[in-house]
Amino acid sequence: MTQANFSDETQTVTEVVTVDLVPDQPGVMTTTTPETTTSQFQDIKDQVITILSEFPAYLSNFFADYQKPLITVGLILAGGISIKVMLGVLGALNDVPLVAPIFELIGMGYTGWFVYRYLLKASDRQELLTEIDSLKEQVVGKES
Repeated sequence: MTQANFSDETQTVTEVVTVDLVPDQPGVMTTTTPETTTSQFQDIKDQVITILSEFPAYLSNFFADYQKPLITVGLILAGGISIKVMLGVLGALNDVPLVAPIFELIGMGYTGWFVYRYLLKASDRQELLTEIDSLKEQVVGKES
């Protein structure tokens, strides 16, 4: 801070100086000007803008390179979440009175119908095997 006396008035002149410590040389300080600070800010801003402008291309290349593993992981996660939600819904339905016994009756009725429809006669069992084979061909494909 510098003071100067002019006649009977006292005038104070204040100059703002930014001081940086030099870590390699203890006790040595350097002054930086505001222009240096703005140029450093501009450099950092340019680097951030460059990184953000290249990010979509980097992301698309990443997905192109790892498309199949990402889809596999996504399907596994979606399946796990679906099973968890389904178990939660079934647990909630089990707590409702009379719902669990009704579901058991429906299951026993469907099992009885399935046995009657497909398992009692040999011709019906052959029809069931034909349907299973056609479904297997649709899912897996024909073996050559």
